[in-house]
Amino acid sequence: MFKVSKAKPDNQFRISRDRMVAQQIERRGIKDPRILEAMSNVPRHLFVDEALWDQAYGDFPIPIGSGQTMSQPYIVALMTQQLGLKGDEKVLEVGTGSGYQAAILAELVRVVYSVERIHALLPGARKILERLKYTNVMLKLDDGTWGWQSEAPFDAIIVTAGSPSVPQPLIDQLNDPGILIIPVGDEYSQVLVKITKSNGKIHQEDMGGVRFVKLVGDHGWKA
Repeated sequence: MFKVSKAKPDNQFRISRDRMVAQQIERRGIKDPRILEAMSNVPRHLFVDEALWDQAYGDFPIPIGSGQTMSQPYIVALMTQQLGLKGDEKVLEVGTGSGYQAAILAELVRVVYSVERIHALLPGARKILERLKYTNVMLKLDDGTWGWQSEAPFDAIIVTAGSPSVPQPLIDQLNDPGILIIPVGDEYSQVLVKITKSNGKIHQEDMGGVRFVKLVGDHGWKA
Protein backbone atom coordinates (compact mmCIF):
# COMPACT_ATOMS: atom_id res chain seq x y z
CA MET A 1 0.00 0.00 0.00
CA PHE A 2 1.08 3.58 -0.70
CA LYS A 3 2.88 4.99 2.34
CA VAL A 4 1.77 8.49 3.26
CA SER A 5 4.33 11.00 4.53
CA LYS A 6 3.04 12.03 7.94
CA ALA A 7 2.99 15.62 9.15
CA LYS A 8 5.40 16.12 12.04
CA PRO A 9 3.60 17.71 14.99
CA ASP A 10 4.81 21.15 16.08
CA ASN A 11 5.48 20.76 19.81
CA GLN A 12 4.49 24.37 20.46
CA PHE A 13 0.89 23.58 19.49
CA ARG A 14 0.72 19.91 20.48
CA ILE A 15 -1.18 20.55 23.70
CA SER A 16 -3.75 22.70 21.88
CA ARG A 17 -4.13 20.04 19.20
CA ASP A 18 -4.60 17.21 21.71
CA ARG A 19 -7.16 19.28 23.62
CA MET A 20 -9.01 19.99 20.36
CA VAL A 21 -9.21 16.28 19.55
CA ALA A 22 -10.33 15.27 23.05
CA GLN A 23 -12.85 18.02 23.76
CA GLN A 24 -14.23 19.03 20.35
CA ILE A 25 -14.04 15.81 18.36
CA GLU A 26 -13.87 12.62 20.41
CA ARG A 27 -16.32 13.90 23.02
CA ARG A 28 -18.86 14.57 20.25
CA GLY A 29 -18.82 11.01 19.01
CA ILE A 30 -15.98 10.77 16.50
CA LYS A 31 -14.48 7.39 17.40
CA ASP A 32 -12.48 6.30 14.35
CA PRO A 33 -8.93 6.07 15.77
CA ARG A 34 -7.38 6.82 12.38
CA ILE A 35 -9.27 10.12 12.13
CA LEU A 36 -8.39 11.07 15.70
CA GLU A 37 -4.74 10.33 14.97
CA ALA A 38 -4.81 12.31 11.72
CA MET A 39 -6.26 15.35 13.44
CA SER A 40 -3.64 15.03 16.16
CA ASN A 41 -0.88 14.86 13.56
CA VAL A 42 -1.80 17.70 11.19
CA PRO A 43 -0.62 21.16 12.40
CA ARG A 44 -3.87 23.04 11.75
CA HIS A 45 -2.34 26.43 12.61
CA LEU A 46 -0.03 26.28 9.60
CA PHE A 47 -3.05 26.42 7.27
CA VAL A 48 -4.09 29.92 8.39
CA ASP A 49 -2.37 33.29 8.57
CA GLU A 50 0.19 33.50 11.38
CA ALA A 51 -1.86 36.27 13.02
CA LEU A 52 -4.60 33.67 13.60
CA TRP A 53 -2.43 30.86 14.95
CA ASP A 54 -3.72 31.37 18.50
CA GLN A 55 -7.28 30.76 17.21
CA ALA A 56 -6.51 27.80 14.95
CA TYR A 57 -7.61 25.12 17.43
CA GLY A 58 -10.80 26.84 18.53
CA ASP A 59 -14.27 25.37 18.04
CA PHE A 60 -15.19 27.60 15.10
CA PRO A 61 -14.33 28.20 11.42
CA ILE A 62 -11.32 30.39 10.57
CA PRO A 63 -11.16 32.94 7.72
CA ILE A 64 -8.57 32.14 5.06
CA GLY A 65 -9.10 35.07 2.68
CA SER A 66 -11.13 35.61 -0.50
CA GLY A 67 -14.34 35.34 1.54
CA GLN A 68 -13.63 31.69 2.39
CA THR A 69 -13.20 29.83 5.67
CA MET A 70 -11.57 26.70 7.04
CA SER A 71 -14.27 24.59 8.69
CA GLN A 72 -14.34 24.07 12.43
CA PRO A 73 -12.43 20.92 13.49
CA TYR A 74 -15.52 18.90 14.44
CA ILE A 75 -17.14 19.41 11.02
CA VAL A 76 -13.92 18.32 9.30
CA ALA A 77 -13.85 15.18 11.45
CA LEU A 78 -17.58 14.47 11.01
CA MET A 79 -17.52 14.73 7.24
CA THR A 80 -14.37 12.62 7.07
CA GLN A 81 -15.83 9.92 9.29
CA GLN A 82 -18.98 9.71 7.16
CA LEU A 83 -16.84 8.74 4.15
CA GLY A 84 -16.05 5.42 5.85
CA LEU A 85 -12.44 5.42 4.69
CA LYS A 86 -10.34 2.25 5.03
CA GLY A 87 -7.00 3.37 3.61
CA ASP A 88 -6.70 2.49 -0.06
CA GLU A 89 -9.25 4.90 -1.52
CA LYS A 90 -8.95 7.52 -4.22
CA VAL A 91 -10.80 10.61 -2.97
CA LEU A 92 -12.00 13.80 -4.66
CA GLU A 93 -12.27 17.00 -2.64
CA VAL A 94 -14.22 19.92 -4.10
CA GLY A 95 -12.98 23.13 -2.51
CA THR A 96 -9.31 22.96 -1.51
CA GLY A 97 -9.41 26.21 0.44
CA SER A 98 -6.52 26.27 2.90
CA GLY A 99 -5.57 22.66 2.16
CA TYR A 100 -6.36 21.45 5.71
CA GLN A 101 -9.09 18.98 4.75
CA ALA A 102 -6.85 17.62 1.99
CA ALA A 103 -4.08 17.06 4.55
CA ILE A 104 -6.44 15.14 6.84
CA LEU A 105 -7.53 12.98 3.92
CA ALA A 106 -3.93 12.46 2.84
CA GLU A 107 -3.23 10.88 6.22
CA LEU A 108 -6.05 8.39 5.64
CA VAL A 109 -6.17 7.35 1.97
CA ARG A 110 -4.02 6.39 -0.99
CA VAL A 111 -4.47 9.56 -3.04
CA VAL A 112 -6.44 12.82 -2.88
CA TYR A 113 -7.50 14.92 -5.88
CA SER A 114 -8.55 18.41 -4.79
CA VAL A 115 -10.10 21.16 -6.94
CA GLU A 116 -10.16 24.87 -6.05
CA ARG A 117 -11.77 27.60 -8.17
CA ILE A 118 -10.20 30.64 -6.42
CA HIS A 119 -6.80 31.38 -7.90
CA ALA A 120 -5.56 33.30 -4.83
CA LEU A 121 -6.03 30.31 -2.49
CA LEU A 122 -4.35 27.53 -4.42
CA PRO A 123 -0.68 28.62 -4.14
CA GLY A 124 -0.90 28.82 -0.34
CA ALA A 125 -2.49 25.40 -0.07
CA ARG A 126 0.07 23.90 -2.42
CA LYS A 127 2.96 25.46 -0.48
CA ILE A 128 1.93 24.10 2.91
CA LEU A 129 1.03 20.64 1.59
CA GLU A 130 4.44 20.43 -0.07
CA ARG A 131 6.15 21.70 3.09
CA LEU A 132 4.46 18.92 5.07
CA LYS A 133 5.46 16.41 2.38
CA TYR A 134 2.00 15.22 1.38
CA THR A 135 3.07 13.66 -1.90
CA ASN A 136 -0.30 11.95 -2.39
CA VAL A 137 -2.33 15.17 -2.90
CA MET A 138 -2.98 16.42 -6.45
CA LEU A 139 -4.32 19.97 -6.87
CA LYS A 140 -6.09 21.69 -9.76
CA LEU A 141 -7.53 25.16 -10.40
CA ASP A 142 -10.97 24.63 -11.93
CA ASP A 143 -14.74 24.65 -11.44
CA GLY A 144 -15.10 21.87 -8.90
CA THR A 145 -18.79 21.33 -9.63
CA TRP A 146 -17.59 19.46 -12.72
CA GLY A 147 -15.45 17.16 -10.59
CA TRP A 148 -12.23 15.81 -12.10
CA GLN A 149 -13.39 13.70 -15.02
CA SER A 150 -9.97 12.52 -16.19
CA GLU A 151 -9.27 10.88 -12.82
CA ALA A 152 -12.75 9.45 -12.16
CA PRO A 153 -14.18 7.31 -10.70
CA PHE A 154 -13.58 8.18 -7.06
CA ASP A 155 -14.24 5.93 -4.09
CA ALA A 156 -15.31 8.95 -2.04
CA ILE A 157 -16.11 12.60 -2.76
CA ILE A 158 -16.24 15.41 -0.19
CA VAL A 159 -17.57 18.88 -0.99
CA THR A 160 -16.54 21.66 1.40
CA ALA A 161 -19.01 24.34 0.28
CA GLY A 162 -22.80 24.54 0.24
CA SER A 163 -24.69 23.86 -2.98
CA PRO A 164 -28.35 24.44 -3.93
CA SER A 165 -28.43 20.84 -5.21
CA VAL A 166 -26.10 17.90 -5.71
CA PRO A 167 -24.02 18.43 -8.89
CA GLN A 168 -24.77 15.58 -11.29
CA PRO A 169 -21.14 15.29 -12.48
CA LEU A 170 -20.12 14.38 -8.94
CA ILE A 171 -22.69 11.60 -8.76
CA ASP A 172 -21.56 10.38 -12.17
CA GLN A 173 -17.90 10.32 -11.08
CA LEU A 174 -18.62 8.42 -7.85
CA ASN A 175 -17.47 4.82 -7.86
CA ASP A 176 -19.92 1.97 -7.20
CA PRO A 177 -19.76 1.43 -4.28
CA GLY A 178 -18.91 4.94 -3.18
CA ILE A 179 -19.87 7.75 -0.79
CA LEU A 180 -20.40 11.48 -1.45
CA ILE A 181 -20.71 14.06 1.36
CA ILE A 182 -22.03 17.52 0.47
CA PRO A 183 -23.86 20.42 2.21
CA VAL A 184 -27.11 21.19 0.33
CA GLY A 185 -29.48 24.09 0.92
CA ASP A 186 -29.78 27.84 0.51
CA GLU A 187 -26.94 30.33 0.83
CA TYR A 188 -27.48 30.79 4.57
CA SER A 189 -27.91 27.24 5.87
CA GLN A 190 -27.67 23.71 4.55
CA VAL A 191 -28.17 20.08 5.47
CA LEU A 192 -25.17 17.79 5.32
CA VAL A 193 -26.18 15.10 2.81
CA LYS A 194 -24.58 11.68 2.57
CA ILE A 195 -25.09 9.97 -0.78
CA THR A 196 -24.25 6.29 -1.10
CA LYS A 197 -23.99 4.60 -4.49
CA SER A 198 -24.35 0.81 -4.39
CA ASN A 199 -25.31 -1.68 -7.09
CA GLY A 200 -26.33 1.15 -9.39
CA LYS A 201 -28.71 2.66 -6.83
CA ILE A 202 -28.46 5.99 -5.02
CA HIS A 203 -29.37 6.34 -1.33
CA GLN A 204 -29.54 9.77 0.30
CA GLU A 205 -29.33 10.46 4.04
CA ASP A 206 -29.48 13.77 5.92
CA MET A 207 -26.77 14.18 8.55
CA GLY A 208 -27.92 17.40 10.22
CA GLY A 209 -27.76 21.14 9.74
CA VAL A 210 -24.56 22.99 8.80
CA ARG A 211 -23.50 26.33 7.36
CA PHE A 212 -20.88 26.63 4.63
CA VAL A 213 -19.78 29.26 2.14
CA LYS A 214 -21.41 28.95 -1.29
CA LEU A 215 -20.28 26.38 -3.83
CA VAL A 216 -19.88 28.55 -6.91
CA GLY A 217 -19.82 26.96 -10.36
CA ASP A 218 -21.84 25.75 -13.32
CA HIS A 219 -23.61 23.11 -11.17
CA GLY A 220 -23.75 25.19 -7.96
CA TRP A 221 -24.37 28.86 -7.23
CA LYS A 222 -23.69 31.23 -10.11
CA ALA A 223 -20.78 33.62 -9.66
